[in-house]
Amino acid sequence: MTHLGSLALYLAFLLAVYAIATSIAGTILRRSHWIASGVHAAYSVFGCVLMAVIALLHALLTRDFNLEYVSSYSSSTLPLQYTIAALWGGQKGSLLFWTFILNLFSTIAHVQNRAKHRELMPYVTATLMTISLFFLGLLCFITPPFERLSFTPQEGSDLNPLLQNYWMTIHPPSLYLGYVSASVRTTSPREVNAISRLKSAF
Repeated sequence: MTHLGSLALYLAFLLAVYAIATSIAGTILRRSHWIASGVHAAYSVFGCVLMAVIALLHALLTRDFNLEYVSSYSSSTLPLQYTIAALWGGQKGSLLFWTFILNLFSTIAHVQNRAKHRELMPYVTATLMTISLFFLGLLCFITPPFERLSFTPQEGSDLNPLLQNYWMTIHPPSLYLGYVSASVRTTSPREVNAISRLKSAF
């Protein structure tokens, strides 16, 4: 399952590059089918990131201590709610969860504007996928969440005691929702259109 999660992240990285390229090229060359292909690629990025999140959550729930992340942020005695919270309890998991929320909001933005703002949506797609590409690059090449250990510990190091609290459990997701929704908001067609009108005024 973890191998599938790792593969999904690499595939998401390639799809994000493809979405950026086809969105920009489709706009410049006025190829609507290229633009549509970029949107479909953005949807696929979300699907791949979702698969990676499911794979890491599965590893946490099944106590796969051979996975470095699970060994570092979980244990066999950790209650279920904190085992789930361990998904964003460490840097690697936080980056993955952040990327998941970003692409969830990106997908919502594409669905909401599937029949309107068609001349502006390629720029929105390219911008959101560029942001996703940054995080996917970190997850694929800098801080991979599916890194395996050379041995399997009998027990994990457990989640930080400071994070084993109800409010700390919901604090990171709430924070991520705020930051990510702001990034999607600033790349919505309305804001892009306003910026375009401002530029044309000078």
